[in-house]
Amino acid sequence: MSLREEARAFLEESLSGPFAHARGLGGPGREHEGQELRQAWERHLGKHGWTCLAWPERYGGRAASLEDQVAFHEEYARADAPARVGHIGEGLIGPTILEFGTEEQKERFLPPIQRGDELWCQGYSEPDAGSDLANIRTRARLEGGEWVVTGQKVWTSLAHVADWCFVLCRTEEGSQRHRGLSYLLVPMKRPGVEVRPIVQLTGTSEFNEVFFDGARTAAGNMLGAPGDGWRVAMATLGHERGASTLGQQIGFRRELRRVIETAKRTGAAGDPVLRDRLVRSWLELEIMRLNALRMLRSDRPGPEASIAKLYWSEWHRRLGELAQAVQGRAGLVGELDALQRLYLFSRADTIYAGSSEIQRTIIAERTLKLPR
Repeated sequence: MSLREEARAFLEESLSGPFAHARGLGGPGREHEGQELRQAWERHLGKHGWTCLAWPERYGGRAASLEDQVAFHEEYARADAPARVGHIGEGLIGPTILEFGTEEQKERFLPPIQRGDELWCQGYSEPDAGSDLANIRTRARLEGGEWVVTGQKVWTSLAHVADWCFVLCRTEEGSQRHRGLSYLLVPMKRPGVEVRPIVQLTGTSEFNEVFFDGARTAAGNMLGAPGDGWRVAMATLGHERGASTLGQQIGFRRELRRVIETAKRTGAAGDPVLRDRLVRSWLELEIMRLNALRMLRSDRPGPEASIAKLYWSEWHRRLGELAQAVQGRAGLVGELDALQRLYLFSRADTIYAGSSEIQRTIIAERTLKLPR
């Protein structure tokens, strides 16, 4: 049996039993849905070996090939399985620990991620350091065998449920920009850490502000050397655009299908301008898949990975606008439905994980080699 067939059988059986009500829960703008059930689902996946597929077997993975990883993510999306609550641990900090961590760090942090026992969040953005990440001001000083962290992070996804946060902070007094930064692993459920939810246009709060006021973490909870944080942080961002993007596109396809069905129901499909926009969306989604497959062939995506982020985020925002257009006036009234939520949340797509302006600059300077 191929891994794709094995995954399909596992998902069909699991989502027909105790987790039947988990189908379709969660996702952008809906992370509040079924939080406890989805955490139980994460542990169920880990118990049966369906998390961290690419990791080495000694750390709980399957050392799965790229083809098998893509197959799993596609089957996961097709099954309408719940949005993962452990994706930041599995997709971002886990691979970074594998690359930069000591053996002691790997043995401490990787197994709980694989089992679904510990959840993570990302402490990068600050009020004055979003797209300009090198402007961060959060600081940490070494005191009595512990790092003491003080500062503020913002737009921190899932911080309210996370057990740990990987924090980019300044550990060298007087340093500026990319120098003097370090990458710390900080426990969230300790004194000195305060999480405040940020209410979004959708009325939900999956993003948060995080305040560190003398929060402490062990001296050994630093990835890489002191002052090497920028390099480690950029490696983490490189892992952000992996095989799961193919699963993301299955979700996009489902959303596009809903928009097309709505256009037929409302009669908007008879409008030649809207019909042209629908066809363009379908064609661009096909291009998105082909480009993602090409990018994934690279052992370590370089700055050209910004093309993929720029492309999907701009496409998804246009899809949200199209969703409103095919609904007509009905899209402006009533209870918040799936297409209205798509429109509202997709406004953020071109900002988080690197704004479109920054992605264009990276493509111009580092891929096309244009002058600064």
